[in-house]
Amino acid sequence: MAEQSIAGQEVRAMAADGDRSARARTVILLLSLALALSVFLSLTSGASDASAVRVIRVWLTGAVPVDAALAARDQLIVYDIRMPRVLLGVLIGATLAVSGAVMQGLFRNPLADPGLIGVSAGSSLGAVAIIVLGTTWLAPVTLALGTLALPLAAFFGGLAVTSLLYAIATRHGRTSVATMLLAGLAIAALAMALTGILIFMADDRQLRDLTFWQLGSLAGATWPKIGTVGPVIVPALATMPFLSRGLNALALGEATAGHLGIPLQRLKYTAIIGVSAAVGASVAVSGGIGFIGIVVPHLLRLAIGPDNRYLLPASALLGASLLLLADAVARTIVAPAELPIGIVTAVAGAPFFLWILLRKRGIVDL
Repeated sequence: MAEQSIAGQEVRAMAADGDRSARARTVILLLSLALALSVFLSLTSGASDASAVRVIRVWLTGAVPVDAALAARDQLIVYDIRMPRVLLGVLIGATLAVSGAVMQGLFRNPLADPGLIGVSAGSSLGAVAIIVLGTTWLAPVTLALGTLALPLAAFFGGLAVTSLLYAIATRHGRTSVATMLLAGLAIAALAMALTGILIFMADDRQLRDLTFWQLGSLAGATWPKIGTVGPVIVPALATMPFLSRGLNALALGEATAGHLGIPLQRLKYTAIIGVSAAVGASVAVSGGIGFIGIVVPHLLRLAIGPDNRYLLPASALLGASLLLLADAVARTIVAPAELPIGIVTAVAGAPFFLWILLRKRGIVDL
């Protein structure tokens, strides 16, 4: 009976937009095809003329290539450079978009994103600390971890900030979303201030490294990095669709959701930990990539409505596709150089975000 009541409440909560289940399924199918096309374009685009089609044909048919040296070069570029980058782009794009949708549902605020709980600021602080202090105070850590020092520092920086935020917002076994929002803004500001101090201490080379890291990029994608962040991101993403019914009920208010039998504390805890882990791991290997977490859920709500049962998987597909397309643009628009991907997402996302704000205020009718 409780499940039937929750389902009925979900339908009534979506009454203003209508039940768009059939449209949502169609959109998800189209987004799946779009993601497959984006993966193909990403594998075949770049400064090099390496042929992904030729490599895939050799893999599938086992045919002996006419030019062995050319085939070896193509395989090196496609398998060791482009494929890790594409897979990392899919994971990070899906993570940012789904995390944005979950945060917006949890806070019941369409402007919410993972930055509200300080994950990005904490991850930036950890990464900047390694870049600036990695040859002095943190030299033992850098020597011990090698190339993993930067992503691990960023991940644990985000995790530390989230743990502190959760401890502040939780009293007597209950987590206050309002307290979490305000404390998250304060902790993020503190982390950014500490980051500013470290940037002030940096030399010219470190400042250049910091600038490019903060602008975001998938250029450092390797199979070992995917092996490091994949076990964190994939379980978190797999867990989030199970929050959809709880988030739908939460749209009616915490009191109503509680009366409907939704385990609110477990819902909040799972959402916060899942988003923190996934976003922290993503920021650790890609740097700062903005607007995906805000723009993608907004765009999909216009198309399929607010039902999180469809919104979360659709966000994963669209977020992955958009990030792959942005990365393809970043790799080719100034080839053979590479534009930071954060610039591309900001240039595309900021006007759309402004359009959303103006449309909600009734200034534009498009």
